[in-house]
Amino acid sequence: MAATITEAIGDGWVTDLGRLRELKPLAEDKPFRDAFRKSSRETKSHFANWLRAWTGESIDPETIFDCQVKRIHEYKRQLLNALRIVVLYNRLRQSPGLEMTPRTFFFAGKAAPAYHLAKVIIKFINNLAGTIDGDPVTRGRLKVVFIPNYCVSLAERLIPAADVSNQISTAGYEASARAT
Repeated sequence: MAATITEAIGDGWVTDLGRLRELKPLAEDKPFRDAFRKSSRETKSHFANWLRAWTGESIDPETIFDCQVKRIHEYKRQLLNALRIVVLYNRLRQSPGLEMTPRTFFFAGKAAPAYHLAKVIIKFINNLAGTIDGDPVTRGRLKVVFIPNYCVSLAERLIPAADVSNQISTAGYEASARAT
């Protein structure tokens, strides 16, 4: 995507993010939108191929990639995000004909060794993934993937492929948000 943006507005945006405003007039430019979509699809396909090779997990790159990758902790609200997926799952079960854009949810992160609740959250997410995968009503419409062994290399592959990045930590609990 960076190459698509650079081709459209030059490389000044790399060191001056304010220059991204220059993309606004291109929102109605069909060739730019097509190039951006193509770039997005390629990034998602590369990630899907890498994930299949690394974990054996198959995902559809045509779905919305919705991710939350960070240390597993109560205040980072992975459980809240997983409960949102339960709500979507229940809606699809109650109304199998419900129109919904297919979505793949990605979770990745590590828990502190002694943090029992974080481990329970990881187990819940994996069990939710298994329930959804085993349900023919939701297959192809909803998928949950917990990617093991979270590291920077994984983030460098997943984050550019994501359509949605959940940053729903409790206000004031992130290290960068704490007053000194």
